[in-house]
Amino acid sequence: MSIERVRGWDKDEEDETEGFDAAQICLNGHAINSAVKSLPQFSEKFCKNCGEHTIQTCPECQTEIRGYYIGSLSTAAYIPPRFCHDCGKPYPWTSCRLEAVKAYAQELQALTPEEGVQLAVSLDELVKDTPMAQVAAGRFKRLVTKAGGEAPGFSKEMLAYLVSETVKKAIWGPTSA
Repeated sequence: MSIERVRGWDKDEEDETEGFDAAQICLNGHAINSAVKSLPQFSEKFCKNCGEHTIQTCPECQTEIRGYYIGSLSTAAYIPPRFCHDCGKPYPWTSCRLEAVKAYAQELQALTPEEGVQLAVSLDELVKDTPMAQVAAGRFKRLVTKAGGEAPGFSKEMLAYLVSETVKKAIWGPTSA
């Protein structure tokens, strides 16, 4: 099989076994089964880590959540996507984590109320990985540094999943990965 077929570039030769398998993720973002169709025996109704319900489709458009690519030779751990590939809406775990970081940002005592709002708005831009993410990264870094205390460590832990590698490097430097 050619590399193009493994990556799905040769659509004319695609057969029913190629494409993405469906994934099952809990509402808090724990990957339960990244190959629901291929390995249904590993699916669960509830998450063993947090007890939340699990889903296999986007709550907004009902499109299956992409799991592993069938035919892929990758051994990398599956990471649940942040946004639906079909409708572009954030998955529940993305929204939940973002709201938690925003709530924390609003409680940082060292920031003025206006700065707390700026920080929350910056978070929306950081997770989208757009050109504005670099601007938001600079603002975020400045405000979190000003907040001091445990804010830098907490924000890094909470945002590690939500932001791209480019944004991580812009905020925490090249050794952030």
